[in-house]
Amino acid sequence: MSAPRDAALLRDTSPDLDDLRARLTAIWDTPRGLWGFLTTVDHKKIGIRYIVTAFFFLSLAGLAAMVMRTQLAGPNRHVVTPDLYDELFTMHGTTMMFLFAVPVMEGIGIYFVPLMIGTRNVAFPRLNAFSYWVYLFGGLMLWVAFLFNQGADAGWFSYVPLAGPLYGIGKRSDFWAQMITYTELSALAVAVEIITTVFKMRAPGMTLDRIPIFVWSILVMAFMILFAMPAVMVSSTMLILDRLEATHFFDVSAGGDVLLWQHLFWFFGHPEVYIIFVPGTGMVSTMLPVFVRRPTFGHLAIVVSLMATGFMSFGLWVHHMFVTGLPRLGESFFTASSMSIAVPTGVQFFCWLATIWGGKPRFDTPFLFILGFIVVFVIGGLSGVMVASVPLDTQVHDTYFVVAHLHYVLIGGAVFPLLGAIYYWFPKFTGRLLDETLGKVHFWLALISFNLAFFPMHILGLEGMPRRVYTYPSDLPWADLNLLSTIGALLFAASFLLLFVNIAVSLRSGALSGDNPWDAPTLEWAAASPPLPQNFTRIPLVTSREPLWAERRDWPVVGGLRADRRESVITRVTDAVPQMLDSSPQISIWPFIAAIASSLTLLGSIFTGWAVIGGMLPIAVALIFWFWPKGTKEDES
Repeated sequence: MSAPRDAALLRDTSPDLDDLRARLTAIWDTPRGLWGFLTTVDHKKIGIRYIVTAFFFLSLAGLAAMVMRTQLAGPNRHVVTPDLYDELFTMHGTTMMFLFAVPVMEGIGIYFVPLMIGTRNVAFPRLNAFSYWVYLFGGLMLWVAFLFNQGADAGWFSYVPLAGPLYGIGKRSDFWAQMITYTELSALAVAVEIITTVFKMRAPGMTLDRIPIFVWSILVMAFMILFAMPAVMVSSTMLILDRLEATHFFDVSAGGDVLLWQHLFWFFGHPEVYIIFVPGTGMVSTMLPVFVRRPTFGHLAIVVSLMATGFMSFGLWVHHMFVTGLPRLGESFFTASSMSIAVPTGVQFFCWLATIWGGKPRFDTPFLFILGFIVVFVIGGLSGVMVASVPLDTQVHDTYFVVAHLHYVLIGGAVFPLLGAIYYWFPKFTGRLLDETLGKVHFWLALISFNLAFFPMHILGLEGMPRRVYTYPSDLPWADLNLLSTIGALLFAASFLLLFVNIAVSLRSGALSGDNPWDAPTLEWAAASPPLPQNFTRIPLVTSREPLWAERRDWPVVGGLRADRRESVITRVTDAVPQMLDSSPQISIWPFIAAIASSLTLLGSIFTGWAVIGGMLPIAVALIFWFWPKGTKEDES
C-alpha cells in the first residue's frame, strides 16, 4: 500500500485557501443535533443513511432466512408453522429485492457520484432527502405489519389470485402492495437526481469519454429504474384496487387476466436483476485498476456493454413465464434474447481478465472480493443460460435449481462486489482503514460458506425438490443436502457478523488512512477523507480518465465560484463546458414533513379510500412550504 497523500485538490498554495475552505465549510455544513438530522440535504449524509438502513433491512431478511433454513434442515420439522413460514419466505425475498439490493446501490450512487464527477451536491437535494424518508417509512411499515401478524405471505412476486381478494388474508397483501408504492416512488426520485447530476453537473473537462465507469453504471441503473419501476407501481396499484375497491383487473370470472400481473411484474422484475447487478460491475471496473496498477482495458467496450445490458434487460421478462402456456414461437424469441444478454456481460469479463493479465495484482481484501465475484457470477451466469432454454426451464421451473441460480446471480453479481467496495471505500467514509486480516478471513468464510449453502440447491432442484415448500417427507433423498445448505447459510451469516465487528472496531481504533490510501485514480480520492461538507474547496478541471494518475503535482482548478453561498457549476451534457453557476438549496424540514404526509396517506389508504382525499391537503401544504421562496440567495436565484 502506498503512503497516504494529501488531497490533490487541496495543494493550492494561495494564502487565502484556508480561509476559503473555512467559509465554504460553514456555508455547506449541516447543523448538529436532531434538527440537522431531520433537515440535511447533504448527499453524503443521505447516502450513508441509505446504506446503513439497507444493511439494517438485510439483517432482518437474513434472520428470516436463518429461520427458514433451520426449518428445512431436516424432514418433517416444526420450527415454525406453515403460515409463519409463508410470511418469512415473503418477507425475506421482498426485503432483499426492494429494501436492500436496490436502495444500497442507490445509496452508494448518491454518495459517490457527486464526488466522482467533481461537484458539490446532487441535483434536487431536497428531493434526495424526501426519497430517503419515503424509503425508510415504507420499509418500517412492512416490518411493523409483520410483527402484528400482518406480514406479506404471497411471495415477493405476490402472484394473483393468491394475493387477490379471494385468497389474500386480512391486510397482508395490501401492506405489500403499498410498500411497492413507497419504495418505487423513492427509487424514481433517486433516478431523476442521478440522471440530472451526471448530465449537467460534471466538473469542467469531464467529457463523456472521461466519465468514470462506476458513474456510467449508476447512470444506466437510473435509466433502468425510470423505465422499469412504473410497471410494478401500476401492477401493485391495480392489485390494491382489486382488493379494496372491487375492481377486476385480475379477476378471471369478471373478464380480468391473471397473466396480466405476471407480464407487468416481470417486465419490472427482470430489469430489476440488472438494476442490482450493473452497479456491481461498475464497482469491479472501478476497483480493479487500483489493485493491478494499470488503467482498465477496454474502457469504451465496458461502457457500451453496460448500456447494452440495460437495454436488452427489458426484452427477457417472458422467460419467467415459459410454463404458463404462451405461444411457442414467442418463447423461442425470448430464449434467444435471454441467451444473447450474456454477450455484453462476457465482454466485460474479458476486459477485466485482460486488465488483470496486463497488470501487477495486489491481493488486498477488495481485490479478493473481485476474484470471488468472477468465480461466483460465472456459475450463476452459466445456470442462467441453461434456464433460458424452454425444455430445461420446464423441468427445473419452481425447483431449488432456480433458487440456486437466483442467489448465485444476485449475491455473486451484486453482494460480492458490494463487500469489496465497502473495504475499498470505507476510508473515504470514515478516514480509517478496515482491518486487512479480518477482511481476508471474512472473504474466505463468505466464499466457502456461500458455495456450501447454495451449490447443493442445484442438485436438490435436479432431484425434484420444489421451492416454497414448508417441509418435506423423510422418504425423499433431500435431507443431507438440505442440512449442508443450512450449515452453509449459518456460516454465511457469520461472515456478515465478522464484517460488522470489523467496522465497529475500525471506527474506534482503525488505522488512519489519509486522503488516498490506495493511490486510486478517480476524483472521489481527491477530496478529504471523510469529505468536507462542500466536497471540493476548488472545483477540479478534469484532463484525463484517471485524473489523479495524470496530474500528480499541479492540479488545474476552476475559479469564479462565490464563497458566500452554496454554488455549483452547470456544464454541457457532451463536453462539460461550463454554462452557468447554480445555487444549491439550503437545509429544509419540509421534505421530511412531506414524506410523513405522503406516508400517512398511503398507509391510511390501506384501510379507507377516503385517506387519499384527506391526505391531499397536508401533502399540498408541505409542498407549498417546500418550494416557497424563503428570501435567501439560494432561493432567489
